[in-house]
Amino acid sequence: MKIAQLGTPGNEIPVVFATDSTGTERAYDVRSVTTAVDGAFLAGGGIDAVRAALAAGSLPELPGASDLRQGTPVARPNNVVCIGMNYAAHAAESGAQPPTIPVVFLKPTNTVAGPHDAAPIPPLSSQYDWEVELGIVIGTELSYAGSLEEAAAAVAGYVVANDLSEREYQIPGAAGQWTKGKSLPKSTPLGPWFVPAGDIDASALRLRSWVNGEPRQDSNTADLIFDIPTIVHHVSQYMLLEPGDVILTGTPEGVALSGRFPYLADGDVVEVEIEGLGRQRQEFFRTVPGAPAALATAATTSTTQEQ
Repeated sequence: MKIAQLGTPGNEIPVVFATDSTGTERAYDVRSVTTAVDGAFLAGGGIDAVRAALAAGSLPELPGASDLRQGTPVARPNNVVCIGMNYAAHAAESGAQPPTIPVVFLKPTNTVAGPHDAAPIPPLSSQYDWEVELGIVIGTELSYAGSLEEAAAAVAGYVVANDLSEREYQIPGAAGQWTKGKSLPKSTPLGPWFVPAGDIDASALRLRSWVNGEPRQDSNTADLIFDIPTIVHHVSQYMLLEPGDVILTGTPEGVALSGRFPYLADGDVVEVEIEGLGRQRQEFFRTVPGAPAALATAATTSTTQEQ
């Protein structure tokens, strides 16, 4: 089962993609179950309710779904939590030793964007970078998890994420700080859809990225240094996790920071994909100082059929 949200920003319609008796995948309108795929939906048994309605045949097909913009499949979370350097090869290309405990940082929730929205490069940026990542979606409130099993039970499902990062802001010199490099507008595209935890084994999924059609990253979530239960358990010791929160689990090697590839430039196209979770596509444009309207008007209108 694949849950998504379609429509213009702020007016997305929740849908579920499912295959009908002819083998054709269709988008079914789930507004009879919920008005949004958010924390309340996840905590209140929404996934089971959608599954039951789908099985009962009570969900109507959404007309024109293929022509609608894809929004983030989970409404703006309260927290976007990130795990840094969680693949040994990426730590090495970053010039660091693999961590012995999870490296945790936060991204502002206003960085979340749809999976195909056009992506602004900051006006003065010269080192804008891509990072394909598995995103964990939290389904129940969790604090101080007492076991890995309790942590795993709090996971509602998974999404594709691109953790866009400005390396000059993030790393070098006295001004280099992770928050500065990770907080830029539309720097956290999520989606195209959300897959419930019971429908996919996220412990061994292939994840890849491309820039202008050329391969960049190609790895597997089996190579995570800290696995999903360990990440959720660890984070819960330091903050309250709430339904709808998203945890990004780290990126594998193959980013521009490695020195093997150029950083992103105006007109570049990035695609990121995780097996079973779909593919994103962002076209990048250089924004200019004092022109915030560009962030709103440059959104793409990619269709669901691009998946």
